[in-house]
Amino acid sequence: MAHVERMEKQFQQPNQVSHTMAEEKKTDDTQFVTKEQRAVADDMVTFINASPSPFHAVESCIAMLKTAGFKPLDETDTSTIWTELVPGSYYFTRNQSTIVAFVKPKQFAAGNGFTIMGAHTDSPCFRTKPISKKNKEDYLMVGVEKYGGGLWHTWFDRDLSVAGRVMLSTKDGAESRLVRLADPILRISNLAIHLDRDIRTRGFKPDVEEHTHAMFATEAAAQLSASRCADTASPLNSEHHSLLIRLLAEQLQVEAERIIDFELCLYDTQPSRIGGALKEFVYAARLDNLAGTFTTLRALIESRDEASMESESNIRMVCSFDNEEVGSASNRGASSNLMLSTMRRLHGAKLFEAAMQRSILISCDMAHAVHPNFGGKHEAQHKPAMQCGLVIKYNSNQRYATTMVSTYHLMKVAKESGLPLQRFVVKNSMPCGSTIGPILSSKCGIRTVDVGCPQLSMHSIREVCGVKDIATSTELFKLFFRQFVALDATLKID
Repeated sequence: MAHVERMEKQFQQPNQVSHTMAEEKKTDDTQFVTKEQRAVADDMVTFINASPSPFHAVESCIAMLKTAGFKPLDETDTSTIWTELVPGSYYFTRNQSTIVAFVKPKQFAAGNGFTIMGAHTDSPCFRTKPISKKNKEDYLMVGVEKYGGGLWHTWFDRDLSVAGRVMLSTKDGAESRLVRLADPILRISNLAIHLDRDIRTRGFKPDVEEHTHAMFATEAAAQLSASRCADTASPLNSEHHSLLIRLLAEQLQVEAERIIDFELCLYDTQPSRIGGALKEFVYAARLDNLAGTFTTLRALIESRDEASMESESNIRMVCSFDNEEVGSASNRGASSNLMLSTMRRLHGAKLFEAAMQRSILISCDMAHAVHPNFGGKHEAQHKPAMQCGLVIKYNSNQRYATTMVSTYHLMKVAKESGLPLQRFVVKNSMPCGSTIGPILSSKCGIRTVDVGCPQLSMHSIREVCGVKDIATSTELFKLFFRQFVALDATLKID
């Protein structure tokens, strides 16, 4: 919980700064990126830096929600009947890596719908193998497994560390604790060009199994270290280096023998930050899709103004899932029962099917901005640009769930509020990625539109997006939460 408490303090101050920035903006609209927009991006950078794993991302979300007065729920609590929850703001987690937050209004009744935004907490990375202990050429090495479809060459020659969760034994059984090592303890090194001159013609094509073992320490230094202090007494010593277990135990301030197991993500210790000659870009890890998680959650929190909540009849909800990068097929992924069962528990059986047809989902993942050096990779009339607004993503083959009907409300809100929107469709000659949108749309029967902030370097260890896009997307999502019900009442389809 120490991580949550630290994050609560971090998110309390930005909220005060945002108010100040809004006042300053009234006297200075000459900047391309306003101070208010920069404040939103700064908050997101803080969020990303605190979230090196999906487990930390969820804890960062909890910090935001607790600061905003949301109350925790427990999926396993049989004493709480969710249909009888008093109007208010709530959240719950599953597996420490998926989080659902929602606002129940006073006017909600059987047959009313849900206004939902979905994102995901995971990003491509390397993760430690179940047996990670390796020794090669007098080095201690850590065996890693690729997670998702990363640009793996970008992980070479970076200052890496580990973050995730550890299972600890207790007197009553076991508990899960988050852990993060701040110092760069790992490195995946390139081979010098003098030893691989063919790389100039062959290209850099590392063997993702053999060439990505992470250098941890030299055997000589590790032996000297072990001789100076008691070796780690852990049942995991045959599977993982005792030095790694010792570092985890020291960080958690527990005895090493209490460590039963762990799930660790490698991450780049270089912090995310605002960059560019005019401070208009976000240079960061894990923009895909912590940017989606942050913008939708902040929009939900800020949408709760008194005027719109008095007339609101839909439950407003944000779901940020784990395992999107590997297909979503898990008990905490979008292919699970999580979202549908949550809606059923909140709504009740009466008129539930009608409620689904009064509902909508915005699936918020990142989008491909046109690359200045590879403009030909985009269809000529669909070249989203950074700083030009949220992107609506289309695909007739249902890799995205967008339809004419599902985009109506979003485009209406954007037009009336003067916020920018862009459109994207992949070239016919190229394959198209996918999102949680089609999965949830088909499982729940809910109208869905796929959107995302434009970015470059997707799935790299360092990605980039625009400051303005983060701010304008957050504002658009906030207004969408407030206006969807009224707009939907004017739309006639079936």
